[in-house]
Amino acid sequence: MKTLLSIIAASSLALVSTGSAGAPSTYQVTGPVVEVSDTVIVLTKGATKERFEIARNADTKVTGELKVGAKVTVMYSMTATSVEVKVDKADKAAKAPKADKAAKPAASPK
Repeated sequence: MKTLLSIIAASSLALVSTGSAGAPSTYQVTGPVVEVSDTVIVLTKGATKERFEIARNADTKVTGELKVGAKVTVMYSMTATSVEVKVDKADKAAKAPKADKAAKPAASPK
């Protein structure tokens, strides 16, 4: 019986760890709402009053009355919308074909 329970526990743990391997991390921020609309929630955090602008849509679940002044905790994840790869000048120079500076003249046939 103990072996069966151990196998079940190990299987459950394996499923949980592999299920979230590719999912982005979830973050949270808590603070008072300073602005709210159908597309954005803006809140400030901490003594520095760091400003967080977080997009929202029709799928965003809201519990309670979301209004300016309300203290909220927002759960969010970061998703890339585009990526532009920059090439260093050193990388360009290293990959560029090198011209033979001391090119030898072609030998004439005899």
